[in-house]
Amino acid sequence: MSTILHGCLTDTEYLEMTSRSGHRYGIWITTPPGYTESGDAVPLIYVLDGNWTVGFTAPLIVVQRDPFLNVAPYIQVTVGYAGDEASDWSRLRNRDLVPTGEPIGDDVVAALESARETGTMSQKDIDAYIEEISDCNADAFLEFLIQELHPLLQSRLRVSESGHGLFGYSYGGLFALYAWLRGGTPFATVGAGTPGISSAESQLFDMIRALPERTEGDTGTPRLHVTLNEVELWGDVPVYRGIARNVLRALENLRAEGRADVVSTSMLDETHVTGVQASFLSYLKECHVR
Repeated sequence: MSTILHGCLTDTEYLEMTSRSGHRYGIWITTPPGYTESGDAVPLIYVLDGNWTVGFTAPLIVVQRDPFLNVAPYIQVTVGYAGDEASDWSRLRNRDLVPTGEPIGDDVVAALESARETGTMSQKDIDAYIEEISDCNADAFLEFLIQELHPLLQSRLRVSESGHGLFGYSYGGLFALYAWLRGGTPFATVGAGTPGISSAESQLFDMIRALPERTEGDTGTPRLHVTLNEVELWGDVPVYRGIARNVLRALENLRAEGRADVVSTSMLDETHVTGVQASFLSYLKECHVR
């Protein structure tokens, strides 16, 4: 695996790590151009859903040398699943990226029923999906990132003390937004691409309402960058329209809670599938600049 990736993704190292909870993860570490020669310490940017996203996002490490952009140096840490579980990443992500007790939206339930009727998903696949999303624990995965993986990388790499980032897309975006709202993380910036708020009863709305009142001169709140894709809002897929409506509602609530100065947004001309790379680049250009 490491040899193959080295040929495809320059300066990328692959390792596997078992969390204290017993789950095994595959981790791709991509260092920036000139990292070996410079000797400078740089921040880490964690990217979720690595089995899908590493091929889209890791090559963008070169934008740090794009003369038309102002992206600051960073080390990308892409986190996914390892071994036999790698092929099952799209189901396992429910366990790690969805907060405990997060309700399943009606549009998602309807989409699963439609998938069964059309033969796109078997009942066994649907049952496995429901079981996984009913037994999810984003808190455990967040603790793995900040208490296990982050210290390990600090001991192995030249890592700066601050400026770290987190990026997630879809359910990864839901996780990123949840981590931003929960606070207490090393992330100075967070990118949430089409955060998968599938239910109007999402606990994230309660978390927004429970945000502490900001004091004058408060500069410690991490930056949050949220992206949506136009076709999600205007297209004919009910699941994505519902998610887009919920995301817009969350953004409006954040403004009402006085967070407009730390929240930025972008509407992308992409689909839900193609938007991951554009969303990550948008996050870099908005939040991780020199």
